[in-house]
Amino acid sequence: MIEKNLDTRFLEAVKIAADMTQASLPQDVQLRLYAYYKQATLGILDLKQTSSYHLRDAFKTNAWMQISHLTADEAKQQYIEMIESLLKK
Repeated sequence: MIEKNLDTRFLEAVKIAADMTQASLPQDVQLRLYAYYKQATLGILDLKQTSSYHLRDAFKTNAWMQISHLTADEAKQQYIEMIESLLKK
């Protein structure tokens, strides 16, 4: 059996997450998934681009900042693991 590479597994996890309803996920889980996704796809947060004054955006920015030390591959792996743990519940 050929093991799927990280990018393929990440894209599959993103599709699974997209199919989940927001109501089924606690907000802290949604924020963590958002942060992992952003770190995996965009890299380190550029604070110059975060000029929104909405509370929701502040929470998202904070979640992303908390995991900004991760590499893109580490963020992908964390995202995958979180989705897998949600599927086991």
